[in-house]
Amino acid sequence: MPDRKGKKYIAIAGNIGAGKSSLTELLGKNFGWKTYYESVDDNPYLSDFYEDMRRWSFNLQIYFLSSRFQHQKKLMELEQSLIQDRTIYEDVEIFAKNLHEMGLMSDRDYKNYCALFDEMAYYLEAPDLLIYLRAEVPTLVRQIQQRGRDYENTIRIEYLERLNRLYEDWIDRYNQDKLIIDTDNLDFVNNQDDLGKVLELIEQRLFGLFN
Repeated sequence: MPDRKGKKYIAIAGNIGAGKSSLTELLGKNFGWKTYYESVDDNPYLSDFYEDMRRWSFNLQIYFLSSRFQHQKKLMELEQSLIQDRTIYEDVEIFAKNLHEMGLMSDRDYKNYCALFDEMAYYLEAPDLLIYLRAEVPTLVRQIQQRGRDYENTIRIEYLERLNRLYEDWIDRYNQDKLIIDTDNLDFVNNQDDLGKVLELIEQRLFGLFN
């Protein structure tokens, strides 16, 4: 077993349906890390947002930003290693930016949102490793359908394509330690060999000879 002394802060990023929550759970169990998940089912704005994005975009993003910042502060106080499903950076770099580009968040609201994040960013600590789950849109659609959340039935393919483009742009600019995993031909939930490949990649990055 690798040497796992010292706190590790791991975060998983990726588009809707990429498998973040599933991998968070699997890695938490394998490495003994505490797991933290994105607030989805208890989000009071999400279903309204998918029905009327223009009306609820700012409310939704402010809720996510506030919720994730509160979680972030708690995470940094822990002494044990942890893994987080989705990062606060994705709220700003992907989702809010996309809504603004689509004209679903006004210039005024977007400017206000970004100013708030800039103030929060001073208190943030980057993950020791960011794991980006890369997936093409057909893979995302299949996995979204499999989990069967009613409010996700109205998600359009164009929306997922736009998010993918923003993810690729952000990951290209992200200058902290990162690991990109292409998931289109992986099934780490149901295939132990595939899970083993993912675990090996992560162990090499976190516990390798030169780390």
